[in-house]
Amino acid sequence: MNHGYTLAASGILTAMHRQDVAANNLANIETPGFKVDLSSTLPRASVRVEDGVWDLPSNRLLERLGAGVLLAPTITAFDQGSLEITSNPLDLAVRGDGFFMVAGRGGANGDVRLTRDGRMTLDATGRLVMSAEGSAVLDVNRRPIQLDPRQRVTVQADGAVMQGGVQAATIGLVDLADRSALKKEGAGLFAFSRPGGSSALRPASGEVVQSAVERSSTDAIAMMMRVTNAAGATAAAGRMATIHDDLMNRAINSLGRVVA
Repeated sequence: MNHGYTLAASGILTAMHRQDVAANNLANIETPGFKVDLSSTLPRASVRVEDGVWDLPSNRLLERLGAGVLLAPTITAFDQGSLEITSNPLDLAVRGDGFFMVAGRGGANGDVRLTRDGRMTLDATGRLVMSAEGSAVLDVNRRPIQLDPRQRVTVQADGAVMQGGVQAATIGLVDLADRSALKKEGAGLFAFSRPGGSSALRPASGEVVQSAVERSSTDAIAMMMRVTNAAGATAAAGRMATIHDDLMNRAINSLGRVVA
């Protein structure tokens, strides 16, 4: 295959991925607690270098051109989003490092999920749950939090939930040293990419802010520039493929023509 096609194809695929990631960040600009994803690329080495087959013959010029680009793993940036004050006492935000613990699909005693979306409410039984997703919010012992709907709720900076002057529960605010072990699951939730990942959880250094919601950390201008740049890179790689297609057509129909 023409080496130019390979380079152009790698440029198109990686640029389209970068555009998709940036567009998804823009789409979540109003999603509370959303953390932006960052995509990047890395140069791909020639076949002899990549596969370690130094004994095979090669073209030194093509090796200097490289083999295009590869996608590097997409990472999530856990930068602090701005806090928006609300009138709902069950709206909670984390200032600093930390995540709220909520019950996963397995229920209160099943998988643990983490979130920065602190929009909470009480269900029909008085259990504290996420407003948007319905998962039960867990305390420091990973148990659902049961409150009295008739009493006022006060949440302190350390997560202590007070009702009638008595501590009714303590919201589980946790963190982990290696956040690359987290993967987005949708609905503002983070799951663990490795089995037993929840065992690495530790108390967080951040604090809980009552009647506040953390806004998305998406920078609209920066993401729009990323989308535009990626779209331009996609178009440029596409033009490169067109140029090589034209050169191949000329080589076949002009240079390769046999004159009797």
